[in-house]
Amino acid sequence: MGSRMIKCPKCGVFNTDRDYCKNCNTLISNDKKRELKVAAEKQKRINEAIYTSENPGFAERLKKHPNLLYSFVGWVLYSVISVVSIIGAGLAWLIAMVAAG
Repeated sequence: MGSRMIKCPKCGVFNTDRDYCKNCNTLISNDKKRELKVAAEKQKRINEAIYTSENPGFAERLKKHPNLLYSFVGWVLYSVISVVSIIGAGLAWLIAMVAAG
């Protein structure tokens, strides 16, 4: 296997088989950059999932409320939102079928 020479974009020093520049410590390896980008994207998705699980919507919070009246209002609101969503999806499907001919 041959050695790879990579020129540092920051200081211009040529480095042999290194991930970081020996002069200015800048990341120069494309493989390492790709790994770091994948890890950052994975952590971003994990953070989004944690946020959505820890911060439920208004109707979800009301459904779990200890007061029976608030819980009932939450279930009604959740049901109304579900029915409206189903009707909207049905209308969208109907429009798509009519447009398709």
